[in-house]
Amino acid sequence: MPNYLSKCYTKNLNLTLKFIPLSKIFMNLGIRFFLSWILTSVTMFSLFYFWHGVILNDFMRLNFPLFWFIIFASITYLLLGAGMYFLFESSLLKYFHNFFIRGIATGLIGGISLFMVVTVVNISLTKHLSFRHLMIDCSWQIAEQTIGAAILVVLKIFIQDKQPIED
Repeated sequence: MPNYLSKCYTKNLNLTLKFIPLSKIFMNLGIRFFLSWILTSVTMFSLFYFWHGVILNDFMRLNFPLFWFIIFASITYLLLGAGMYFLFESSLLKYFHNFFIRGIATGLIGGISLFMVVTVVNISLTKHLSFRHLMIDCSWQIAEQTIGAAILVVLKIFIQDKQPIED
């Protein structure tokens, strides 16, 4: 019986590795990745801060120190920016050969995903959520992440990593 389980595990591992090649997971993370990741994250965080801090003035309703909120939001947007980069580079979105279409798809997926997580976890600074409020919030998340994805696309086009010279 243990031999059978070993064969099943090996078979499943091989299927997993064929579906997601390790070379795709551990791609060459050069200057193109780091600049795209950081500038995309900073752009999305700036839009978030402008929307919630300046336009809606939501930060006045926080139940804990603003400093910690900004730190946690910064980390969240860094993770979101990296996730969007890897989504953009994923084999799923490689079917879109046009960079701009792929960027829009990345922004839509990122925006809807973030909206769903925030809604399910009930992270809101508004006491009474209406359907209209949810739709405005969803639209804003999609716009924010799509603008971030547009920055990612522009940087991916204009920044080229140096290719190693093979002997």
